[in-house]
Amino acid sequence: MSDLEAALRRAVGGEVAFDVTSRALTTMDASNYRRVPLGVVAPRDADDVAAVLDVCRERGVPVVARGGGTSIAGQATGTGVVLDFTRHMNRLVGLDPEARTAVVQPGLVLDRLQRSAAPHGLRFGPDPSTHSRCTLGGMIGNNSCGSHSVAWGTTADSVGELSVVTARGRRRLGREWAGAPAGLRDLVDGDLARLRTGFPDLPRRISGYALDALLPENGADVARSFCGSEGTLGVVTEAVVRLVEAPRARALAVLGYADEAGAAEAAAGLLPLGPLTVEGMAADLVPSTEGLPRGGAWLFVETGGDTGAQARARAEAVVRAADVVDALVVTDPAGQRTLWRVREDASGTATRMPDGAEAWPGWEDCAVPPARLGAYLRDFRALLTAHGLRGTPYGHFGDGCIHVRIDFDLLTDAGVARFRRFSEELADVVVAHGGSLSGEHGDGQARAELLPRMYGAQTVALFERAKAVWDPDDLLNPGMLVRPAPLDANLRFAVLPREPVDVEFGYPSDGGDFSAAVRRCVGVAKCRTTSAAGSSVMCPSFRATGQEEHSTRGRARLLHEMLAGELVTDGWRSTEVRDALDLCLSCKGCRSDCPVEVDMATYKAEFLHHHYEGRRRPAAHYAMGWLPVWLRWAARTRAAPVVNALASVRPLAAVAKRLGGIAGEREVPRLAGETFSRWWRGRHRGTAGGGDLVVLWPDTFTEHLSPSVGRAAVRVLEAAGLRVVLPPTLRRGAVIGDGASRSALALLTARRGQVCCGLTYVSTGQLDRARAVMRRTLDLMAPVLETSAPVVVLEPSCAAALRTDLPELLHDDPRAARLASRVLTFAEALERHAPDWRPPAVDRPVTGQTHCHQHAVLGDAADRRLREAAGLSGELTGGCCGLAGNFGFEDGHYEVSAACAEDQLLPAVREAPDGAVVLADGFSCRTQLEQLAGVRGRHLAEVLAEGLSGSGTGAP
Repeated sequence: MSDLEAALRRAVGGEVAFDVTSRALTTMDASNYRRVPLGVVAPRDADDVAAVLDVCRERGVPVVARGGGTSIAGQATGTGVVLDFTRHMNRLVGLDPEARTAVVQPGLVLDRLQRSAAPHGLRFGPDPSTHSRCTLGGMIGNNSCGSHSVAWGTTADSVGELSVVTARGRRRLGREWAGAPAGLRDLVDGDLARLRTGFPDLPRRISGYALDALLPENGADVARSFCGSEGTLGVVTEAVVRLVEAPRARALAVLGYADEAGAAEAAAGLLPLGPLTVEGMAADLVPSTEGLPRGGAWLFVETGGDTGAQARARAEAVVRAADVVDALVVTDPAGQRTLWRVREDASGTATRMPDGAEAWPGWEDCAVPPARLGAYLRDFRALLTAHGLRGTPYGHFGDGCIHVRIDFDLLTDAGVARFRRFSEELADVVVAHGGSLSGEHGDGQARAELLPRMYGAQTVALFERAKAVWDPDDLLNPGMLVRPAPLDANLRFAVLPREPVDVEFGYPSDGGDFSAAVRRCVGVAKCRTTSAAGSSVMCPSFRATGQEEHSTRGRARLLHEMLAGELVTDGWRSTEVRDALDLCLSCKGCRSDCPVEVDMATYKAEFLHHHYEGRRRPAAHYAMGWLPVWLRWAARTRAAPVVNALASVRPLAAVAKRLGGIAGEREVPRLAGETFSRWWRGRHRGTAGGGDLVVLWPDTFTEHLSPSVGRAAVRVLEAAGLRVVLPPTLRRGAVIGDGASRSALALLTARRGQVCCGLTYVSTGQLDRARAVMRRTLDLMAPVLETSAPVVVLEPSCAAALRTDLPELLHDDPRAARLASRVLTFAEALERHAPDWRPPAVDRPVTGQTHCHQHAVLGDAADRRLREAAGLSGELTGGCCGLAGNFGFEDGHYEVSAACAEDQLLPAVREAPDGAVVLADGFSCRTQLEQLAGVRGRHLAEVLAEGLSGSGTGAP
């Protein structure tokens, strides 16, 4: 390895990485397979690619080209050198609107090409569900298709010319044998009859090499033949691709059928109407049928036109032609996006059965002639039943291509043996229906072993001869397509521990098994999107750095390798895992935005707990993690004025920040002169209002840093007729009332305390301390839990901690789940407990950001309705503010923190209309706005309280 690395460093201008982290990040793609590479190279240009191949050929080291790493059959993994094209060779070289062509590099993400083509009314036809992170090079390698292939075909249909580097030189591939290696034409001329008769005629034949594209009647198209070769023949360094005219308007007809077979049988009959898509899915894949027409399965049929009316008319024609149970035509773009999101996330959501059991790829994209789809699905379902397996088919019904994840047991020998038997029998079923083992994702290791069942031994031998013509040294991605590894070898689960790992959190959705939690990441890489669409959050650190190790997938891969113990050998003490997790903001965005709900914030807290167990922690863990303690001390000693004064002296503040591990660029927030609880005690003598009783949670930030939010919330809640109280402050003898028990007996027999969600301890991985704080809180809240009163939490991060971290960390204490079920946001409390109250008419536009924890855990539907009722118009952005509690204050995080703010929040504030209210319910969000933009953000409670001053009480 050292000789290889040194030789590559001398020959290559791009990065050469043989470190543990770089290798661990590329052991897997989105398949069931795992291979450990020797190293990773990020080439800068075609010269670098050629140099890598030269060095590796001399040493007999295989080379694997990798784009977004979303391949589902294992073809983006290898044991030699991995070429990562996403780092440098990711440009759109040129776009010619007149010729309707684009010149692209292999690492260009599809969505970037689409955004560049859109202003010209053009687009690239194929659009896999991974369009926001898959690369053009990977699409060419797999001959990707997507949902619009009934209109615009596969990637091979959109490729004009290819510049490739083979093991023996560079070539420019095109039609009429352009760029063909010596011997290829002789191979074809010697077996014309087989090439004309041995390939199934169906739109989604992706399996094997497309040698029939080299027939003279097909234009001897070497570039087309190269598509779908999975990096086994050469490495693409540049491509000329064809673009198509994008419809100016679209409509979506959603057709309901009684069952999946009915939908499948109807799909082929709709093709003469010229739809853009004919996608299908059954009810067992849809979490909620709300918004869908009646039925047990649906076809999503998209139509296009020059005008909205034309597109709608075509969609209505589809409905009339279809024999349906029910139908719906959607012309609203937002409504269409919502429906398509369900389909695009299916590759992730299908990885869990309704009962939580795991499901895996491997046989998830077979294709048959569209007219045979209904019969094939019946046989497929019967085979699943015969093997005691479950799966939820969905996919491109108009092309006869079905995706499905199956609940294979890939952890035991018996389960793996069943996986093999099922695979062999399903291959025979597919062939019996005239189909292709792969209809989109390629053969890779998952299916290549079974290609003789589809093509016969002689045609497969022809594939081997073609591979030898292109790559006589067997240098490029060996083990794929020809002379493949067994389909049940190199399974990524084999290296994981068989016994449960001793952990702190309960992992209720994974049966308490941390390995199962880590296995959730199947690699579809939605976390690698370069722009957060709409209200989504995940993954802000990846968008800030562009590095795989800072994506949710990258971190999950490192945790996988930590559990495997082969590459990452020091377990919980791993510095590689620690460094990758260091830039995780714990925004929890992946908990909701990841299709399989990977929860990296929890995994990070778990890791930090074990990593620092029995060792000295970073200073910031003590300064920021123990923030509730320091702030309570300051309040008890009335030291806030002194602390603020000292913090304003720059030399003293600099020393304090250095000692506390706080970024020097940060200003220390000012402490409130009067805490929220002290204001409460001075103002209240009992409870006001005759409505429902609500317990207002005095979180650390509201209590000590922004009590104005608490005061405003009290005013609004009471204006809505609610009786507001604070939690008890004594552990025994406490009563619900004004926040303090005053009986002499209680004062003599109980200790005083203050509730705390434990958030700062969880986020710094101090889980023992978090657990102690949470148990103390449950003791204090005992009287509340004996009532039906809700607990209103103003700080979204604290509300999220109480809803999720509390019951998951104290999974052995039933009180934790009871308290979690009582937690409401400010807007939820008003909606549920004062449904007839009308908020004041503020009537102003808003800007700002939905708190990332609210988006991920709490939901913001009630907030949207409350804003609308108050006349607060406009949408809040997604993403994360970047401060994220302790993250943005920690030394070394400032640049990433600021970059996260610039992703969505700060541009939204700068572009807001005059007079807009800047909403930011989280203290971190408000602090970030103040420190980076000099803008004051306000909690929704503050805006409504201000509105009350000019509009009475807001009574019904």
